[in-house]
Amino acid sequence: MNSEDVKAIEALLSKPQKIVIIPHKNPDGDAIGSSLGLWHFFNNKGYNVKVVVPNDYPKFLKWMPGTESILNFEKENTQALACLSAASLCFTLDFNDLSRVGQMTSVLEGLSADFVMIDHHRAPSDYAKITYSDVTMSSTCEMVYNFIVALGGLNEITEDIANCLYAGIVTDTGSFKFASTTSATHLTAASLIEKGAENALIQNRIFDTNSPERLQLLGCALKNMVILKEYQTAYTTLSQDELDTYHYKKGDTEGFVNYGLTIENIKFAVIFIENKEEGIIKISFRSEGDFSVNEFARAHFHGGGHTNAAGGKSDSDLPTATSRFTELLKSYKADLNS
Repeated sequence: MNSEDVKAIEALLSKPQKIVIIPHKNPDGDAIGSSLGLWHFFNNKGYNVKVVVPNDYPKFLKWMPGTESILNFEKENTQALACLSAASLCFTLDFNDLSRVGQMTSVLEGLSADFVMIDHHRAPSDYAKITYSDVTMSSTCEMVYNFIVALGGLNEITEDIANCLYAGIVTDTGSFKFASTTSATHLTAASLIEKGAENALIQNRIFDTNSPERLQLLGCALKNMVILKEYQTAYTTLSQDELDTYHYKKGDTEGFVNYGLTIENIKFAVIFIENKEEGIIKISFRSEGDFSVNEFARAHFHGGGHTNAAGGKSDSDLPTATSRFTELLKSYKADLNS
């Protein structure tokens, strides 16, 4: 953060505020970890603060300290609306456009509160009074750590804050293997461990709590994988019927898309997941090297994200979506084989 933004934040926090912290729809480890980490920081300083999530999040994240205090806009709508309407200051974490909060979008657009954005995705919109945006950061959790330090709060990072922020860094860096992981990321992680983050236990709680059904669903996804050697691409699909067969729960497909990149000479991996309730095909894109899935998703599938990790969607059925994707690859053959 630059010094002007720090002074502006300090000015906002120098007076009584009703603070609401908001992550994106379908919040992941970075969204929940950053939200709860910041919630603990403000709560410990005596602010009136609440986390409101647009919808539910995976069970493997619900061990985080403070999770019981979160309001779910979908399930606790009356309470959530009252909290939002009373807010004087809103922190939006891990997203940079109000469309990313689903059915909460119109509510946020109608608030008179000041907004502060903390996010590491490309092309931020301009809804916030203060924007802390840095696409070079590994995660929003690393940015929240920097935010706290910039406010002079390094010595106020408790074990609970450390556990939440470390969890988000671990998930968004793929356990420190993605290219966004820098020496600064490792130094932040080291600092959080010194503050009490239980790194081995966090890994276990996030990655080693699979149900038999989730592993069977993974087997189904891998069986469905299609490898297109001429494009150095692998994609897989999961239909609604397949999800139902293996009793899909939110978060069960987390990380499935990454398996394509473990194949030798594959640099572009995609998963198409049917969601009949929303009437869409949810798509996740991953890449290695300089092939930008952010640009690909923005250009063709109403999405976006990072250079090597992005999301999107299709309003067509599953066969049409995959057929269109395969056809699009012809225009990217040179890029994918460079």
